[in-house]
Amino acid sequence: MKFIIDHIFVVAVVILSGGYLLLPAFMPRGKRATPLQVTQIINRGKGAIVDVRSAEEFAAGHLRDAKNIPLADLSSRIGELEKSKSRSVVVVCQTGARADKAVRQLAAAGFSDVVALEGGVAAWQAAGLPIAK
Repeated sequence: MKFIIDHIFVVAVVILSGGYLLLPAFMPRGKRATPLQVTQIINRGKGAIVDVRSAEEFAAGHLRDAKNIPLADLSSRIGELEKSKSRSVVVVCQTGARADKAVRQLAAAGFSDVVALEGGVAAWQAAGLPIAK
């Protein structure tokens, strides 16, 4: 206890640093869907797929019928998705991190049913599902 009192500044820095490290774990993420759920959306024909990876990553392999709009360009190209506002929109990236950001952007733009592919293309491939090139 004497150590804590003598070094209150150091203890405060440690506690704040730990809090900031844990902050992303408590941040709200967008809706997510497993590869199986995304497959069901695709099979129903009521979904649009938006791939937010770079053009090079997209060219290496992507989900069938996916539209490539890199995350950096999404805010300026969101008008290209206006037709899909009434449909389910599945956002895809490599691991799921960029897709969460895109889901939040699309939801803010008025898209009602937007989900991110949980685990991204890596999880899609791990599940043995097909990739188009």
